[in-house]
Amino acid sequence: MKKSQRRTIVTLSALAAALAGLGVASQVIGASTPAPAAAAPAAAYSPLPGMPPLVDPKNVYGSIASSNMSPVVKDHLRRVYVPNLRSNDVYVIDQDSLKVVDKFKVGSGPQHVVPSWDLRTLWVANNAERTDKGSLTPVDPLTGKPGKEVPVDDPYNMYFTPDGKSAIVVAEARHRLDFRDPKTMAVQYSIDTPQCGGINHADFSNDGRYAMFTCEFDGTIAKIDLVGRKVDGYLKLQMPAKRFAESGPVGGPANEICSVKKGMPQDIRISPDGKKFFIADMDADGVHIVDGATLKEIGFIQTGVGAHGLYPSRDGKKLYVANRGTHRIHGKRNGKGSVSVIDFATEKVVANWPIPGGGSPDMGNVSADGKYLWLSGRFDDVVYRIDTNSGDVSKVKVGQEPHGLTVWPQPGRYSLGHTGNLR
Repeated sequence: MKKSQRRTIVTLSALAAALAGLGVASQVIGASTPAPAAAAPAAAYSPLPGMPPLVDPKNVYGSIASSNMSPVVKDHLRRVYVPNLRSNDVYVIDQDSLKVVDKFKVGSGPQHVVPSWDLRTLWVANNAERTDKGSLTPVDPLTGKPGKEVPVDDPYNMYFTPDGKSAIVVAEARHRLDFRDPKTMAVQYSIDTPQCGGINHADFSNDGRYAMFTCEFDGTIAKIDLVGRKVDGYLKLQMPAKRFAESGPVGGPANEICSVKKGMPQDIRISPDGKKFFIADMDADGVHIVDGATLKEIGFIQTGVGAHGLYPSRDGKKLYVANRGTHRIHGKRNGKGSVSVIDFATEKVVANWPIPGGGSPDMGNVSADGKYLWLSGRFDDVVYRIDTNSGDVSKVKVGQEPHGLTVWPQPGRYSLGHTGNLR
């Protein structure tokens, strides 16, 4: 090597070192560039011990396709079970004829019909409107008939731990989650959630190690560590600058300044890849998107007035949003009810189906074949059956103030609760 070449290389190396000392990236031609740091390896999928692992950790909904019917539900009746909050009864609808084929009395204030973890029982959660007379009514899906009520404190809603070892009774008025034996309903232990006013709906991480619960009256969500049996943190959800006016057009632009300081989060569902949670907010008129690992809000999708219930399609590609048509819990009966369809991949609304006459779509689920979305008409005393291809709506008259109906049977290996959150 010539002396002049050695001098040039030394000079360039010195310049590179000086720039590096100033925090400037080396761009000098011929200077040695350090190799980029290796990316941290992705955390291995490690499901909660005892939980049936996902067939595909990157697809939470991989086991709810129409072809995945469990042998357990083979002889179960094809029915829709509708709890009516004010008439204290359950109406039973034949899915094929759209006829009410049975009805029976249950405890006071039935809120939701919840499939058990093992898919063998449907539990009616009667929370008795903040009294000490709450109960659970078991229903045999082979016969459609109720069994003997079990006294349970304040069961507004109910879920099951992913390992099937506990039923989680959502004691909304008590600011508490009661973990109970899934068969006898004897108390095992409780987790207090003092900063979660109106705790009600939940979904679980893809590894089953934590759950995310919505806090309706505080405008927050609570992350629950199921391994450590504790609250892992709270997150206040952000309100949008504008929301839909109740008198405005269904599916139209947001046309009312959002002056409320906190939302009313309702239902919640995890994204197919297990990284995000979608949260319907009745006062924000849309769906928040939260990163599950960091507990940070990362997006918002406007859908319709009073966004309330969330249900994934059978192929796990879409999310149906029931927009109840009112911002308040006891709103007017003829609101601007609609259903929005969100594409999970793009996080965009790809369709919006108005309920004829206004309506008040609330809670429900998708039929086993994926062709219909069944929802209670909360303030209209009807049930809607919505065609998932066309958005066409059929109605069935039921009791007074129908709420968390379940469609049964559904595909999946086990139930995490609510109106049929299967995996």
